[in-house]
Amino acid sequence: MENKNKYMYLIIGIFIGAVIAFLGMSLLNSGNPDESYSNKKDEHEEETHGSEEVKLSESELTEYGIKLSVVESQKLQLHSDLTGEIVPDPDKVAHIVPRFAGVVKTVSKKIGDRVKKDEVIAVIESNESLVTYEVKSSIDGVVLDLHMTPGELIGDDKHVVTISDLNSVWAELNVYQKDLRKIKIGQTAQVYFDEIENAVEGKIFYLSPTVDEHTRTATARVKLNNSKGLWKPGMFITAKVFTDFVNVKYAVSLNAIQNYEDRKVVFVKDGEGFRPQPVTIGKTNSRYAEILSGLNAGQTYVAEGAFVIKSELLKESFGGDEH
Repeated sequence: MENKNKYMYLIIGIFIGAVIAFLGMSLLNSGNPDESYSNKKDEHEEETHGSEEVKLSESELTEYGIKLSVVESQKLQLHSDLTGEIVPDPDKVAHIVPRFAGVVKTVSKKIGDRVKKDEVIAVIESNESLVTYEVKSSIDGVVLDLHMTPGELIGDDKHVVTISDLNSVWAELNVYQKDLRKIKIGQTAQVYFDEIENAVEGKIFYLSPTVDEHTRTATARVKLNNSKGLWKPGMFITAKVFTDFVNVKYAVSLNAIQNYEDRKVVFVKDGEGFRPQPVTIGKTNSRYAEILSGLNAGQTYVAEGAFVIKSELLKESFGGDEH
């Protein structure tokens, strides 16, 4: 019986020794688990970083119109975006009222026609004297409204023709309460109806002292030269009113800001390539954007043509050819 127990202990000892030896060999072969994980993580990050880099030669930069700049401080002129409409200058509008009530014999003008001062617009036969008389324009301008037709009986108590000199017009801008403290008489406004590139400049010469109780807006007025007839009364317009100046520590060209993978990024030069750098944007104007985080002074970035870099990056992510 004693020999049998010794034999069992021997078998168990051999088994435990084999297990310990196996575990030891496994540890030697695998190395440090933390170090292995770190190496894999580094390799993954390196691979990811490399996949978000676009390399372009100098000739390609020139061909695609890509321009580089450096992050630096800027003095930004801020602006408020307002909407409104074109209206005639009330000081250049004539409302013509017949001298005597009567019957309209002829009408020689229609809405939209240009007229000269003292030009005949209509002929009316007086009810009292049965003598005809002429209705003439009192100014040079354009017929905006006409309320008479041949054979119609008209009175002498309301205007029948509205004429306006449209060589200059007003831009009436809606100023919401959030902008009231920033908008002032004398500020420059760029007014346009299609593209900002076609904007014309004028000065705010009037700001209403009250707010409309229905729209909750005040009215700002800008006088515009309209010698070419581009501005039509009733036309919807947009205006950039330049307000304050502010100094910012870091700024980039507004065209440099791109949307990439649900982030705002700027493409920065990294060695021989360009990579997207996430940024946080502060104040902006029509040319520059303040950078609150993500970039440092002196960094080289893509100021013009950043969309080309983004297109190349997207193409590579979908398996396109690399440079």
